This record gives sequence, C-alpha cells and structure tokens, in this order.
Amino acid sequence: MMLKAIGLAKDYKGPNGPLHVLRGVDLEIIRGELVFIVGRSGTGKSTLLHLLGGLDRPTKGSVEFEGDDISTLGEAALARYRNQKVGFVFQFYHLLPELTVEENVVLPSWIRGKRDSRRADTLLKEVGLWQRRGHLPSELSGGEQQRVAIARSLVNEPDIVFCDEPTGNLDEETANTVHELIFKLNERGQTFCIVTHEESFAQKSDRVYRLHEGLVQNISKVGGISP
Repeated sequence: MMLKAIGLAKDYKGPNGPLHVLRGVDLEIIRGELVFIVGRSGTGKSTLLHLLGGLDRPTKGSVEFEGDDISTLGEAALARYRNQKVGFVFQFYHLLPELTVEENVVLPSWIRGKRDSRRADTLLKEVGLWQRRGHLPSELSGGEQQRVAIARSLVNEPDIVFCDEPTGNLDEETANTVHELIFKLNERGQTFCIVTHEESFAQKSDRVYRLHEGLVQNISKVGGISP
C-alpha cells in the first residue's frame, strides 16, 4: 500500500463552535492507480486532498505514506515529502507569472537542489509545449497553462500526483485534452489522486471515493462510479 488514510478528521473553528469538515475518513491508494474523490461542493474533497498531500495536518487520524505517518513529521521533513514524493496540480494553475514556461517546470527541481532542465524539456515535449518553453504564463491559454502545471508536478518524478479540480476552470474541449493527458500518463504508471465534481471524468478510474458530509459514503473499484 503506497498511501493510506486512517480515521482522518479535520475541524476548523467556526462562529458557533467547531466545523467538522472530515469526520473519520479511511482510504487507500495503490501505486499505479488512478483514484478519484468525488462529491458535491463543501463535502471536504479539497481538505482531504490537502491532508493526503501534506499541505495541512489532520485534527485526528493519520496519513501513512509507505508505512510512515506523515502527520507526525516536522516541518522540514514534511516539506521534503511535498517536494520529493508528491506533485500538485490545482484548478487555477499557480504558475509564477514572472517565470517562463520552462522555468516554472524546472522550479521544483531547483528547490530540491538540482536544476533538471533536461527532464523539464522532456516533459514539455510530452505535454506538447516544448516550443512554448520561453513564453510567460500570460501568453498561454488556460489549457496550456494547466499542461505546464502537470509537467511541473512531474519534474521531480513523484510517487503520486494530487490534482484538485484540474479541469474545473476549462471549457469542455480543453478539459478533454487535459483528461486524455492524465489518462496517458497513468497508463505509463504514474499514480494520480484527483478531486473532481465531474463524475464523467472519473469513469476510467481504478477506484472512486465519494465524500458526503465529511465521510466516505461509498467506494467503487475498476469500472467507474457506483450509482
């Protein structure tokens, strides 16, 4: 088992007391899987993704990566986990506007202490944007920016890539292009965990988790989403 959540809970302070966003979630992800987390807005999908990716800490429960509980890591070790073990793709890209496409993709390897321009160029060719490597993000379409973000998420060869509504800001045709890129990368062995409200996107999944009121309501394996 590569990644496992056990009794995962997350509370936030509210004006009338604690807001229980996650109430005890158990899930698992096996290396090479394409896993989706679906559900309505406000059910805790993004919160769960942030906990799995080490962007936030749970109120209760644990997240185990290859048997180690990342919930107990210090800040430096947690930063290494985020940089070396996982990649992130967000709805609004989060590219640095002052950096070129190539520099944005290379950035995580700079942070790691190794400027891997060769891998960045390989990934930009893979996502069809090598000829745009010298452009700024503002010179790209939304779909192109998201493909850059996917390339950036892969530059450090992460074990798993977390995607938070990766096509939620794109038109249908552009979204389908990004979907196909993710499917292709997964077929080559890259593990993905994707939050989406687009249940049609999840039809090619290995595993689907549906969140409802902070709990996993049902789990489907291989072959799409259970009704």
